[in-house]
Amino acid sequence: MTEKLRESLLGLINDNHYNPLKKEELALIFNIHPAEMPMFYNFLEELEEDGYIVKTKKGRIMSPNTMGLFVGKFVSHRKGFGFVESDEEFTQDLFIPKDDINGALHNDRVMAEIITPATEDRRAEGKVIKIIKREVTRVVGLFQENKSFGFVVPDDKKFNQDIFIPKRFFSGAKNDDKVVCEITVWPQENRKPEGKIIEVLGQKGERGVEIDSIIRAHGLPEEFPKKVIDEANHVADQDLRDEIARRLDIRDLNIFTIDGEDAKDLDDAISIEELPNGNYKLGVHIADVTHYVKEKSKLDKEALKRATSVYLVDKVIPMLPKQLSNGVCSLNPFEDKLTLSCFMEIDSEGKVVNSDIAETVINSKARMTYTEVSDILEKDDEKLKQTFAAQVDDFIKAEKLARILMKRRQRRGAIDFDFPEAKIILNGNGEVVDIKHYERRISNKMIEEFMLVANETVAEHFYWLQLPFVYRIHETPSAEKMEDLKKFIATFGYTIKGDMENVHPKEIQGIVEKIKGTKEEESISTIALRSMKQAKYSPQCIGHFGLAAKYYCHFTSPIRRYPDLQIHRIIKEQLNNKINNKRQEQLAHIVEYASTQSSERERAAELAERDVHDFYKACYMADKVGQEFEGVVSSVTSFGMFVELDNTVEGLIRLANMRDDYYIFDQEKYTIIGERTHKTFKIGDTVKIQVENVNVDFREIDFRLIAKLEDSHTEEDLKEEN
Repeated sequence: MTEKLRESLLGLINDNHYNPLKKEELALIFNIHPAEMPMFYNFLEELEEDGYIVKTKKGRIMSPNTMGLFVGKFVSHRKGFGFVESDEEFTQDLFIPKDDINGALHNDRVMAEIITPATEDRRAEGKVIKIIKREVTRVVGLFQENKSFGFVVPDDKKFNQDIFIPKRFFSGAKNDDKVVCEITVWPQENRKPEGKIIEVLGQKGERGVEIDSIIRAHGLPEEFPKKVIDEANHVADQDLRDEIARRLDIRDLNIFTIDGEDAKDLDDAISIEELPNGNYKLGVHIADVTHYVKEKSKLDKEALKRATSVYLVDKVIPMLPKQLSNGVCSLNPFEDKLTLSCFMEIDSEGKVVNSDIAETVINSKARMTYTEVSDILEKDDEKLKQTFAAQVDDFIKAEKLARILMKRRQRRGAIDFDFPEAKIILNGNGEVVDIKHYERRISNKMIEEFMLVANETVAEHFYWLQLPFVYRIHETPSAEKMEDLKKFIATFGYTIKGDMENVHPKEIQGIVEKIKGTKEEESISTIALRSMKQAKYSPQCIGHFGLAAKYYCHFTSPIRRYPDLQIHRIIKEQLNNKINNKRQEQLAHIVEYASTQSSERERAAELAERDVHDFYKACYMADKVGQEFEGVVSSVTSFGMFVELDNTVEGLIRLANMRDDYYIFDQEKYTIIGERTHKTFKIGDTVKIQVENVNVDFREIDFRLIAKLEDSHTEEDLKEEN
């Protein structure tokens, strides 16, 4: 049954005016064919098992909410209590006291009963009555050994129960080893969960062991199965002469790649020329991975399982084996490579007036780094200009075109939050020697613009062909989040105009532009970013809010992203007239699953990357306890405020440790206010701190406040500003 039917069905059942119906009546409403009736009834049973619907004793189907039930993800707190996050977007979490968890573990999908309804001052309380799905079956943690048994203390502190390990299941683990443990017996009242050790990673504290722990915790597969490697070796060793003969041969074009110094998987190259009419012809040439990775092959199944490459500072977990990612697919210089090219004629306003997509063969004339190209364009570096003499004119054209494209995106309302990214620098022993801002120079922006315009052009083309496709979408922010943002920025004298239900990106862009260089820039940018929804993949083309784009997809990185790989297949099938009605139906199912899987794995990769960064940052700060730094308040909560240093390291100042006053958290103004002194601290304030404590195991850094380094704001000041 399709995602569309699921949405329509749940929409009906959750509607306030819905009268409970039996399954036969629902089948009539949705015009289910008699031959599909058993499948439809199974579909309803699956929704019931997953907690999306509830069946009464008389067989009527209702939403859990109408029966006083609360379904969602259980989020555990290290103190033992927890919350259930509702499936419904604007429903407040349900508080679950410690004694009413009933064996639920962090991230489990549960059904809870509401015991005490919410009031103005307190959220609703409930108890877990059913565990719908155990989300975590394997846990990474620290093994502690006793004489006759052992236990694993989970790394994830939200998983707040130790796991009992019988001696026969130690699997060679020693005291203080980091291990992967599989849960074999789920917790019950007054009884811990039980498990067995399935992998010993090594002694805690060793860098490699800690990184491996993070990789295992996020379920990232490292080693490729032997059959996948064998297939990669086989497909990489091909005679390409016949394939090259049937393609558009553009090996004579001045095509080049620009990437980071350490990049080995080069999946995009560009060419550029000025046309007699004053327009530019931009070619974006992307590695044709699908020639090697065929649908339903072992390589394809493994790539879909991973869905993305993961970059962990000095370690890459690739989506495809290195034979492909760094070898035959990578657009290395002076080698014939199979590509899928998007040619665009772009006018002086940045509009794509003509475009074409073709299967091509290229031979890159140069492999350059962002630093080299930026030094040529920004510093007029003579030595580099001599080295890349054949490309210099094209760099100049490329910069001009990139600036035209930037202005066009800005005119339509694209939002550019220029938050600094961390670049962690390790020495030969894997120790952190420095953390600094990742430079986003002209060549980075240039390539970014060219990839964006190619992605938009391809997405629009296939939208109008009305073929199944994987789009990259970014939904309009919720009215509730926009109202909160509107209230917050009003305290600084700014406003958002228009309907908060359907705010235009230009409104947010306008605020971002106005605050540049002001002391409130950090504060407002942070809250504005948090007001946005998360971008994801979808078979539906509903636009990209942040880019202010009606049509958008990911076409440019098939070596490291599965959605790009999948749409390359669709593009090539369409170019070769291989898509009939039956194939369209198949593709509709394929793109739906690929979208969901890719969105989920992308999120896991992001969390793993963040955890690795947090680990290295804690390592870097471990020997700096007692040292003083200046930083900016990056977040405020009911328990403290986070301060970000210039090198992007973030630490917590706990309210309990701010002894000069009793501080209260004002949620609406994202401000902490001293009850007696009326001192205020809010996002964007500059402070001086001392590093108080670093816990590398928990990846936590504690700061102590020394002083606020700008004029203090009192509540009276805030009232005057309003």
